[in-house]
Amino acid sequence: MQEVYTTSKRHLMGSVLKTFAMSLLVAVLGMLIGTMVPPALFLPLMIVEFVMLLTAFFIRKSKKASYGFLFAFTFISGITTYPIVAYYLASSGAQVVLSAFTATLVIFAVMSFAGTKTKKDLSFLSGFLLTALLALVVIGIINLFSPFSSTALFVASIIGTVVFSLYIMYDFNRMKNMDFTEEAIPLLALNLYLDFINLFLNLLRFFGFISRD
Repeated sequence: MQEVYTTSKRHLMGSVLKTFAMSLLVAVLGMLIGTMVPPALFLPLMIVEFVMLLTAFFIRKSKKASYGFLFAFTFISGITTYPIVAYYLASSGAQVVLSAFTATLVIFAVMSFAGTKTKKDLSFLSGFLLTALLALVVIGIINLFSPFSSTALFVASIIGTVVFSLYIMYDFNRMKNMDFTEEAIPLLALNLYLDFINLFLNLLRFFGFISRD
């Protein structure tokens, strides 16, 4: 019975990873479309993305989301991410973007391995990570209306990198320890996508700041 459960769990986690990989491909497609989107549309799209993110936060309680919602969100996320990547390509060069992406892949692999292999239940990190995430959101909102200094943003990028690295480990550990069905796959893949893209953006800011020195 235990062997059957383990095989089923591995299958489900494999499905989550495949769906996560597909969501990244959809986001890349969104970025390609973003090269053709008029600048005036980026703000409305960011608002739509934010509303969808809030929706995702609330539907987490039901532990399920549709594949359509997942791919619609990642597609729009890809479009809104394009201007950020384009900015760093123009200001810091392709090497900075490549370094950030490579570092994201490495950290994601290491933290996912740590989260699945550790025998500890990391659920105790939930409160800390949520508090840190909310603090980062507040900092981001304040920065929109009253921009911080480049040094303050550099420190925020380091904190963000740590927080989302821990989130990767936490989410993989949670998947390993929780019982879930195929209905939960899109939502779990969305969690991993948010971990990945936010880690990438924070590392992009980090390497971008370093390249200016």
